[in-house]
Order: sequence, then C-alpha cells, then structure tokens
Amino acid sequence: MTTTGADAGAPTPQTGPARPLHRTATPYLAVPALAVSLTLGLSTDAPTLWGLLPVVLYAVLALTGADLALATGVALLSAVLLALPAPGTAADVLGGTLTDPVTLIGLIIVFGAAVGEVLRVTGVADALVRGILRAVEGRGTTALTYAMMGACLVLVAGLGTLAGALAIAAPLLIPVAARAGLTRSTTAVTMFLGGCAGLALAPFAGSNIAIMHTADADYPTYLAVGAGPLALLSLLLAAVVVPWVQRHSAARGDFYRPEEVTRDEHTDPADTRPDARTRRATRAFLATLAVTVAYAAVTRAGTVFPLLALPLLALVTAAAAGLSPARTARAALTGARRMLPMLLLFWMLAALFGFVDLLRPYDVVLDTLGPDLRAMSALPFALAVAALGWVGVPGATAAQVILIGEVFGPIGDELGIGPAAWVIVLLWASKADTYGPLPNANMVGAMGLARARRLPYLLGTGWALLVPACALYAVLLDVIL
Repeated sequence: MTTTGADAGAPTPQTGPARPLHRTATPYLAVPALAVSLTLGLSTDAPTLWGLLPVVLYAVLALTGADLALATGVALLSAVLLALPAPGTAADVLGGTLTDPVTLIGLIIVFGAAVGEVLRVTGVADALVRGILRAVEGRGTTALTYAMMGACLVLVAGLGTLAGALAIAAPLLIPVAARAGLTRSTTAVTMFLGGCAGLALAPFAGSNIAIMHTADADYPTYLAVGAGPLALLSLLLAAVVVPWVQRHSAARGDFYRPEEVTRDEHTDPADTRPDARTRRATRAFLATLAVTVAYAAVTRAGTVFPLLALPLLALVTAAAAGLSPARTARAALTGARRMLPMLLLFWMLAALFGFVDLLRPYDVVLDTLGPDLRAMSALPFALAVAALGWVGVPGATAAQVILIGEVFGPIGDELGIGPAAWVIVLLWASKADTYGPLPNANMVGAMGLARARRLPYLLGTGWALLVPACALYAVLLDVIL
C-alpha cells in the first residue's frame, strides 16, 4: 500500500491535507453502521460473524477518504457497541492494549522518528549522502545514478522513513544531477526506486516490524524472501528504466534550469566534507546499527527489541557528535512529537482488535469454512491475500499488515502457511500499491522533491517493477508452499 504516516514521516496518520468531513462519506457510513452495531449488540451473542463488521467498517471508511484516526475511532466504537462488554471486561481489554504488540509498533514508529531527527541534527544523514556521492565522483552517469539510488536506499533504511529521508537527500542530489545532465524525471525515478528499496530493507521501520511480528519471522528470513528480492529487482531494473527515462525526458527538455539551483546548492556535495564530529557520529551510528541488527537476527529478538535499539542508536550518535543531553532530548522530542498521532492510532487499533476478539467471529469462519479451507491449496489463498495490496487501505502500512494478519492469519494457519510465505504475502499485500497500478503519495512525493512534473514516468517505473515482482513472488510462494 502507499506508504504514509508510519513510514513517510508525516505529522499525521493521513498523508497530505485531510479532506473536510463533509466531502467524505464518513458521516453517511458511520452513523447507520453505529446504529446497526448497537442493535446487533443488544440482540446477538458471541461467537458471531457480525464481529467482522467493525473491521469491514474500518476498511470502507479508510478507502472512502476518511482520516485514519477518525476511521479507527468509529470502528472501535462499533466494536464496543457490538460487544457491549461489562465494565470489568472492558477495563481488561483496554488495560491489555498498553502492552499489546500493536501498540508497541506504534511506539516503535515514534522512537524511529526521534532517531531520524537526531540523525538530521547531528549531520549524520547529510554525511551519509555526501559520502556515497564522493565514492563515485568522476565515474560516469551510470555510476552516479546508482550512487544516488544507494544514497536514498541507505538514508531511508537508516531512518525508516521515506518522505523524511528523501527530503534530506534531495537538496544534495539535485545539484549533482543537474551538473551531470540528468533530467528532473530521471532524478525523481532514481530517488523513488532507491527510497522504496530502502524502506523495504529498513530493519526498524514500523511496517517491517509489523510484517515480522505477524509472520513470526526473524529479520534474516524477512530479508531473504521478502525485502531482499524486491531491493535487488529494483537495482537491476534501474539499469534499464533510468536510461530510458533519461532519453525520453531529455528529448522533452526536462532539464533543471540554472535559476532553480540556488547558490548554496551549486556547492558540490562531494566537495563538502563533514567535520570530525560528524564523521565520528556517522561511524558510530553505522556500527551501532550493524550490531543491533546482527543481535536481533541471532537472538530472534521480538517486537520489544527496537524499543531498546532505537534509543541506543540516538544516544550513541548524539554522544559521538558531542551533542549536549539537552539538545539531544530536544531533537528526539521534536521528532517523536510528529508521530504521536500514530501512537494513538495504533492504540485504538489494539483496542479494536481486543473488542473484536470478544465477539469471536473467526471461530465462526473456521467452524463454517474449516473443511473447505483444509481442502483448499495454500498457494491460491496466499496469492489472493497478497493481491489485496492492489486495493490496500490508504494510510499506515503497518496498520494494514496488522489488519490482514487479524483477518486472514487464522485461516492461513489452518492451511499450513509458514513464516517465510507469510513474509511474502504481507510484504506484497502492504507495499504493492506503492508501485501501482495507480499514482500514489510516494510517487508524488518523489516528484515534488526532485522538482519533476511528469507523473507518467514515475507510474511507468512503478509498473515496470510491479509486473516482474508479482511474477517473482508468485514463484517464491510456489517453491515455499
């Protein structure tokens, strides 16, 4: 799905300006749905298939343009009205949400935003991009485009945010691309491919943590069958797509104008070397990141581990940069504050699933369809769930992963779908619409940051990756299942 809120570093769960309430279908759907929920709650007992109504309501509201926090709140209220729990039971559900893995993923997103701001303030994010560009200086256009992709990949993977990382990289990449004769569209495509590959690889991104938790898989498994093939395919595809975009956009005169590059941007990033403190902080960040990821892989650390690793990354980086404790705290709080709405969103999701569990709708599904499901092949089921990415819920990618796990997880377990297969299913179900079939916020964001204007080049690039990736993951699922 389109990467917003959780992964894009947006200040609210909904990417871009939220549509006014009267311009969405929210009031017309929510009020009747809540009335139906109360009526059913007074007349039905668990287990009941009506317990799926809040989940369906959540998806429909999100798909019709409602703010995600509002959609989640309405779905949560629907679940409460259906369950009508006793005060003690409701208190138990709400108390359990404080330590629920869903809420913890929201907290991980907040911590990740805090680390991202520390990396920005210390200059580490800037130094990573400059260092990669210096490594290919004078090696030709192909090497430069791969360096630009690599810079976006590393920065997004390190920060765990797409829009935030590309916003840091763009002012450094544009002057280099302009002097090399790369067009706006080529620059946008390069940033898009590298950034999306980096987001898939990010070890502590909220959506990726959600995939690993839901699939009960460790990072090496996630990397081997999920993110790794997607990143590799992106790099291979760039060798064909980027030159094609360059040729066609150059023929249209899609170059940067001299007045568009400010005087500061005319300073070549490759010629500006970071000071000793920034270099030390960059080395400390990379070393700590490598150690924490290796430790998590070896020990199969759970969802709680990023809550320890992310503050450690921020503290080590800030200390190596000589940042004062007060300045470090201000930077971390600035970054975290932007993502507090996401924490509220995930807490409400945890409560929603808690009240839905009281209604036990999945028991009805398994009792009714159990014999048929056991006779069904696992591969068609996995492909069908993965295809949900084409009509994904717009909003936080991690929320969609959790939603799919809640709805289809029990059925998948019945069919014997293991962790590796679930990684593929969840990754593609949540990230497929990043590449198409329709334009999305990630494409528009990369275009805007690169000052490009021709969306068809981004959309064509997405489709060029989408088709072979679908075939690749289908083959992998066939082999695994």
